[in-house]
Amino acid sequence: METQNTQNPDIVAALDIGTTKVCVVVGRRNILNKIEVLGFGKVLSEGVIRGVVSNIDKTVKAISDAIDLAEKMSKHEIQKVHVGIAGQHIKSLQHQGVLYRSNPQEEITKEDVDKLIQDMYKIALPPGDQILHVIPQEFTVDDEEGIIDPIGMSGSRLQSNFHIITGNTSAASNILRCIEKAGLVAESITLEPLASAESVLAKEEKEAGVVMVDIGGGTTDVTIYNEGIIRYTSVIPIGSNIISKDIKAGCSVTIEQAEKLKVRFGSALSEEIVDNRIITIPGLMGREPKEISEKNLSRIIQARVEEIFEYVMWDIHRSGYENKVSAGIVLTGGGSLLKNLDLLAEFQTGLSARIGHPTQYLSSHYMDEISNPMFATGVGLILEGFKKVPLRKEEKRIIPERTFDLVEEVLPIGFESMPERDEIERRKESWLGRVVNKGYSSVKEFFEASPDSEF
Repeated sequence: METQNTQNPDIVAALDIGTTKVCVVVGRRNILNKIEVLGFGKVLSEGVIRGVVSNIDKTVKAISDAIDLAEKMSKHEIQKVHVGIAGQHIKSLQHQGVLYRSNPQEEITKEDVDKLIQDMYKIALPPGDQILHVIPQEFTVDDEEGIIDPIGMSGSRLQSNFHIITGNTSAASNILRCIEKAGLVAESITLEPLASAESVLAKEEKEAGVVMVDIGGGTTDVTIYNEGIIRYTSVIPIGSNIISKDIKAGCSVTIEQAEKLKVRFGSALSEEIVDNRIITIPGLMGREPKEISEKNLSRIIQARVEEIFEYVMWDIHRSGYENKVSAGIVLTGGGSLLKNLDLLAEFQTGLSARIGHPTQYLSSHYMDEISNPMFATGVGLILEGFKKVPLRKEEKRIIPERTFDLVEEVLPIGFESMPERDEIERRKESWLGRVVNKGYSSVKEFFEASPDSEF
């Protein structure tokens, strides 16, 4: 097994500690800066309630088990991780910062913006809270408003509105303690909805205005983007686990049977159930089996999902961006796998809806399992990890423009520059020559005859 892979800036390990699962994803940048997933590990989470660690030992064991699975699949030892944080303790607030510059004729620099951001970490917070993220909104330089990037401008007064995300200090400390006890080092800690948004939202959606609804096991996270900037975050203390509890109570079954009913036969929209099959559930300890109609099961589920979307609509209204979300709703997280959930979201909110799969930044040969919305946070944490571990200047290489049209990418460390056009043409001719010279009538026949041939 290879060692110390997480010290290589091309390889990042992400750790998602959720209410229902603990997930580890290992990925690296390929030649086109896409994410190539090397391996992953997913185990049941028993020590987390609504995104908050409630049992250290159980959480440490789940982390260790997930790490072992990811190491075996990726064949890399994991020492450092980028971890996500979530839970109902997460809060957000708006704050304004001002920086007065002694020399207004000089250009505004990145250091000026950084100083303005660092000043936000000094604001007073309720006891027990700490700042997780400070996200700039629009800037104002002197009297000019609505500036997205003020660097390079001149002025004596730099002002900005900030979206500040806070979390409970003890909740963050418990996560870091679990990681340390598992023999790992946390390189960064990121709010999970921000990570999920990175992996499932398109740039065009963020510009137009979009609501991302991440339905987890214990909580539902609401994040609103507009004009490419995050505008609002909120946590609803209801997740997909409560749907299973409703099924357990409504159908008089065990929680394990309720979860299986939800996953296999559940639907968020009872009107879509046409044939109304009867589901037979084995009785406990020799008791008579139970019979449940598929439509009644769907009615139980729909009632709870409608409640979740009532909370979502209330958050959208409270944000002030109710009429500025042209791209509608993107549903992600494990709870978004519920059948017909996007249809119910459209009926309930009046906004267009789609299921967000974390595939837009993955390499073309990604594993099917990773396209599952429940891995949105893990893939997003990898993307955030690469932002925090940029390529060193001397190791950046640019793909020649003549190799690809309208493509200019920074190559990761360890990859050589793309071959020149003459070399590419020579390889094409060599490959085609082998097809023609050997008398193959088609490319398909060539591959069937020599499946291991280079091309």
